[in-house]
Amino acid sequence: MRTSGIVDWHRSEDFAPLMLVMSGREKHRLIRSLRGVAEALVAAWPTDDGKEYIAAVRTCLDAIQGNIPAKAARTALLRAAEEAGIPVIAIVH
Repeated sequence: MRTSGIVDWHRSEDFAPLMLVMSGREKHRLIRSLRGVAEALVAAWPTDDGKEYIAAVRTCLDAIQGNIPAKAARTALLRAAEEAGIPVIAIVH
């Protein structure tokens, strides 16, 4: 992954997949890339506040811009999910 500039946020090689168990129409949301993190946080998250949620959005943006690794966005998403009470299932491949 490059250290500066927009990265290919569709890539999944550096990202261990996970499943969010959410309420609503799409109960299970598979997250395999930075794009999945961004979509979950912006389009599917049950709330738009919370310390960990805001940190996850910022971390995801930093990762998309290539400033930090995708793993950091994944970790931030996990913390935000815990804060929001969203169960997470680790996917082993």
